[in-house]
Amino acid sequence: MALFAAAARQRTQRRMAAMCEIAIAMSMLAPCAAITRYSVPEEMAAGSVVANLATDLGLDIPSLTERRAKLDSFQSKGYLGINRDTGDLVIRERMDRESICTSKTASCFLKTDVILEDPVRIFNVELEILDINDNAPVFRRKTMRLDVSEATAPGERFSLTNAVDADVGANSIKTYRLSESESFSIDIQTGSDGSKYVDLVLTSRLDREQRGLQTLILTAVDGGTPARSGTASIVINVLDINDNAPVFGKSAYEVNVTENASVGTVVMTLNATDLDEGKNAELLYSYTLYTSEKTQEVFSLDPSTGDIKVKGPIDYEDIQSFEMYIQAHDQGSTPLSGQCKVTVYVVDLNDNYPVVTIKSLKTRVREDVPVGTLIAVVSVSDKDSGDNGVVEISLNHQATLPFVLNKSSEDYFELLVSEALDREMTDRYDITLRVRDRGSPSLGENETIILEILDINDNAPAFPQSFYTIHVPENNAPGALLTSLSAYDPDLHENQYLVYFIMEKETANTSMSMLFSINPENGNLYALKSFDYEIERDFLFHAEARDSGSPPLSANVTVRIVIQDQNDNAPVIVAPWRPQGSVVEEVIPRSADKGHLIAKVIAIDADSEQNARVTYQVLQMSDTSLFSLDQYNGEIRTTRMFSYRDPRQQRLVIVAKDNGEPSLSATVTVKITTVENVLPFSEATEVPIEYDLFTDLNLYLVIGLGAVSFLLLITILVIIVLNGREEEDDDDA
Repeated sequence: MALFAAAARQRTQRRMAAMCEIAIAMSMLAPCAAITRYSVPEEMAAGSVVANLATDLGLDIPSLTERRAKLDSFQSKGYLGINRDTGDLVIRERMDRESICTSKTASCFLKTDVILEDPVRIFNVELEILDINDNAPVFRRKTMRLDVSEATAPGERFSLTNAVDADVGANSIKTYRLSESESFSIDIQTGSDGSKYVDLVLTSRLDREQRGLQTLILTAVDGGTPARSGTASIVINVLDINDNAPVFGKSAYEVNVTENASVGTVVMTLNATDLDEGKNAELLYSYTLYTSEKTQEVFSLDPSTGDIKVKGPIDYEDIQSFEMYIQAHDQGSTPLSGQCKVTVYVVDLNDNYPVVTIKSLKTRVREDVPVGTLIAVVSVSDKDSGDNGVVEISLNHQATLPFVLNKSSEDYFELLVSEALDREMTDRYDITLRVRDRGSPSLGENETIILEILDINDNAPAFPQSFYTIHVPENNAPGALLTSLSAYDPDLHENQYLVYFIMEKETANTSMSMLFSINPENGNLYALKSFDYEIERDFLFHAEARDSGSPPLSANVTVRIVIQDQNDNAPVIVAPWRPQGSVVEEVIPRSADKGHLIAKVIAIDADSEQNARVTYQVLQMSDTSLFSLDQYNGEIRTTRMFSYRDPRQQRLVIVAKDNGEPSLSATVTVKITTVENVLPFSEATEVPIEYDLFTDLNLYLVIGLGAVSFLLLITILVIIVLNGREEEDDDDA
């Protein structure tokens, strides 16, 4: 039917358009206006075709372009457009009916004009925007809170905030639904404009003690297809009334309290409960008139907490039980109360402690006393009777003690030595006698006997180590402390007092007491002279420590003194030979080649190891480009050939340094003269020998160098002989 109606509407529009065209052609009147209506649902996609204007208005499609057909953009607001190629009226932008027509009217029209130029012609077009169900109901308040007294009668109504729906007609709100509830329902009403309103109705009495807070879900449903809905929460707070009396857990309580319980001791705590809240549940406790004054003098009752505490002395022999009648009442406007009975039984205590008496006590014994020696006689007693008066005595077993308790008679015990004593392990014993009765709870006392162990001289002195190696640098100061040879003796007093001395031993007809001294009181060892490593290397002797006991005991230790070398000897230059303090002169031809050996500096050091290791350096050189010095063997060589520009005389200062800390050194000055021809050795000027060069040290050095050279020569000869034999063996093979 809709297709037929649209076709009829289009034919009518074409006839009206044709009539307007004839009228304009005949009379050239003003443009003819004909209203063309279309209906489209909202939210159609951009590019959707509404209708073909060329067909509906009876226009040729080419004329739309020629006459520049357009829509009035102000009225169409940019939602519509004309496709001049096809004559279609198209949607350019998605349309929201609720944004275009803000009123809640059922109809919504978008009006625009189709304008043709040359000649001018205007067609009126109305586009009806049909509502679709694109909006869900929305509550203005997502959560609605109601306070309802539990005394409220059924039938009471509570207004609720209604929901709104931007859609109209059948798509607007149709009904409301309430989540399942035993106490509430809803009543839906319709306003004069068709709006739906809802009231919350109480259907049954509320009980806050069963359910004090209820949350319901209210749902608004519209009439669209498919239907849309929105929800809101209804939070119902049930207000309390004083409809419950306090209740104790029991109607009668029984509790025990020990005699002599201290004041303030909590006997028990009453805890009545009230299902109400606020003031209606705040409880106060009090004694009733049935509670005796004697009971109230002995026990106090805290009105707020319900604590029953000891207020006065409790003696089992005076009274064995107390009865209390207590009530709890709330603080509501009309107070309600509950009662209970409390019986307190007094428990008898073992309140007399055992008594310990010590007789025949020895406080000091020698460490060599025999096993079985009597230390003390102990007696015990208790004023209680029955198990409370039965006393048990024992030694403190937390530590193993060399003592034992033996029962000698009724309530009498002997404390005896059970193991050999050693003062050096334990010089004092705190012997604790632990006394307990059999009462419940048991009472007891601890009595401590302090026993001092006297020393005997049963331990010889002992050194921390049996052999001492002491390193002493040479050139030490006489009287310097070398070490402390302290021994240890665990005895006491004169048994512990030690005397130190050196056990004499002759070394090269020299007494050790002439070289070393030991302090007889503390064992400090001192050097009596300054040692020279080049003469004396080490010493070996014994030291003894002896106590002052009777008889005295002693121990000895071996001491080795090792003298350490110091860098106390400077290098001595022995080659090239020169008179003491003079300059060494060397003559070489000016035609000498590169690498020509000019001289070899040799220095020796009387020290040992690193202190005797010598290296050579150039301290001064007139021409650094002409000569070189090997730092290890001291060879001076030319680094290039002489030229006519080089002076005939060159001067070098060579320093020989050892590797000690601090380093010591010696220097030699070498004067080099270049000549055209070198004179034969016999023609050279003889240099007189200074006999003071051959000191004892130099003599030793010369002998050492000769021995080394001799050994080197022997080694070379042995190698040559061996190589010759190997070659002969190879020839024979």
